[in-house]
Amino acid sequence: LGCNRPESMRSAISTTMRSILHNSAKDILLRQARFFSSGAHDTVGFIGLGNMGAAMAGNLIKANKKLIVNDMSEEAVSKLCALGAVAAKSPADVASQASTIVTMLPAGPHVLEVYTGTNGILSKVQPGAMLIECSTIDPDSARKVASACEAKGSDFVDAPVSGGTIGAQNATLTFMVGGEEAAVARAKTVLDLMGQNVVHCGGAGTGQLAKICNNLVLGITMAGVSEAFQLGLQLGIDPKVLATVVNSSSGRSWSSDTYNPCPGVMEGVPSARGYSGGVG
Repeated sequence: LGCNRPESMRSAISTTMRSILHNSAKDILLRQARFFSSGAHDTVGFIGLGNMGAAMAGNLIKANKKLIVNDMSEEAVSKLCALGAVAAKSPADVASQASTIVTMLPAGPHVLEVYTGTNGILSKVQPGAMLIECSTIDPDSARKVASACEAKGSDFVDAPVSGGTIGAQNATLTFMVGGEEAAVARAKTVLDLMGQNVVHCGGAGTGQLAKICNNLVLGITMAGVSEAFQLGLQLGIDPKVLATVVNSSSGRSWSSDTYNPCPGVMEGVPSARGYSGGVG
């Protein structure tokens, strides 16, 4: 009996451990099932439904996210609600319903108001919320908002975009992201639904720094392409023929082969619709 007792004990311990592990795994799976069935992980707030924001928000709906939206334009909100979104009365209302929020606004003052104003996001922000600021604004404003979000215990990234309205519609945007590495990784799960490239540029505000530099290059090439095609038109060359030459030669750029500013060269770009929706 003395020789058998250790083996019996080992067998009993092994059986007990298997039971504990099984029950623990079962408990984890049950908690995950309750979480996923609640839909909490699929709820995203989106504030700012202009030419870019509306298309980006639409792609989140296509990805089966439950979307809570807010914008000053009732028409813009109505269009998203027709696709399945739910309207919120204010940024604070969005924050009370969604723990992940994307903002896409015109300028720094608008961003500061939406985040830190009386009815702003931070007045009702949920603990541990993920806040993603996609507007093109100055780095100082981005850093002010980042500090305010940190004080509330929320993750924040500045994530301006490149790709224009076509990129927003087709979910092919590039996001230039500033923030802590863990926050960027967390934001990426949402950004990947709206774009093709997510680049971590460094700390808070560096996404905006990268966007400034990128826009400088874009502005120069867009102006150059515009001048070149205007010259070609005045001298009598077909702009489509000129585009073929430029886009297979050293003059090729995003401004010439993807977003050509000369009317009649490409379909589906601002120059083909009276420049509505911007030029870059």
